Amino acid sequence: MLDDRPSQVLQALVEEYIATGQPVSSQTILERSGLKVSSATVRNDLAKLESYGFVAQPHTSAGRVPTPQGYRYYVDHCSPARLRSATRARIESFFTDVHHGLSKLLKDTSGLLSEISHYPAVVLGPGLGAESLRGVHIVHLGANTLLAVSVAESGRVSQEIVRLTFDPSPNELDEAEVLLARAYAGKSLEDGESVIKTLTDGEASDRLLRIVRTVAARLRRSEESTSDVYVGGQGHLAALWEDLANVSLVLGLLSQEAAVRDLISEPGDGTAVRIGSELDMDGVDLAVVSTAYEAGEHGLGRVGVIGPMRMDYRRTIRIVEEVGDGLADSLGS
Repeated sequence: MLDDRPSQVLQALVEEYIATGQPVSSQTILERSGLKVSSATVRNDLAKLESYGFVAQPHTSAGRVPTPQGYRYYVDHCSPARLRSATRARIESFFTDVHHGLSKLLKDTSGLLSEISHYPAVVLGPGLGAESLRGVHIVHLGANTLLAVSVAESGRVSQEIVRLTFDPSPNELDEAEVLLARAYAGKSLEDGESVIKTLTDGEASDRLLRIVRTVAARLRRSEESTSDVYVGGQGHLAALWEDLANVSLVLGLLSQEAAVRDLISEPGDGTAVRIGSELDMDGVDLAVVSTAYEAGEHGLGRVGVIGPMRMDYRRTIRIVEEVGDGLADSLGS
């Protein structure tokens, strides 16, 4: 924990660098922070911050820039900004409009979030985990490979490849589908798997139990992958990163659903900010702000934005939370 004045110096430096993208001098920090001290005192504080790894000096005669650790400290100790009334009104009016269907609402929300944040935005729909299922069907693809198809009460469909350790017979597959239908009808993926786990040798043969338990385990593991991914605002990329290599990398990430899920997914239901190496991407200029939203009977989803580490965190955190709350209110009503 930094003392009060070095903390103010770091805050002023980070916010100036976010605004300009240029190394920040001690004189600029004085002007932005309003501290009643000398430039020499600020320079001493900057030297301390540099020794802590919070700032760096690109060139001997240049000012300082924040490091990923400096951004981390700043984010952990800043409070979200207040949004302009016009921005709040834009969010409120969006969620009072009629959106036909969950998919349309989530897709439109990614566009709204990108429009007002000026960053690429992602909306991760809720998975099938919390939904009740009509049932589970299996299709024999040949040899030891099956296709497991789960159908939710809402009509959403998920398909998963299942590989067994043996080749099942047609009769075994028919019997397995009957057991799966009984176990999952009107239940969630978790509850259906629990029913399958309680089956005993007296209720089914060993091979039959191996089939349904393998299918149930695969469906349970795939729970998160059933969530839909909506990305908006890729057009902002070129304006956010000067380095075209970063633009190309982020564009590639946004084109891969699994990669986007990894960026946005976060345990828990709160707001998360992940910076640089915290995303398991060493050396990449990247930051993600995301929060969870309640999707009523559908369970939890997540919204977030992706940008450079030089992101306006205070404003972005507030926007992401406001959009998440609006989406939750819309789906929970």
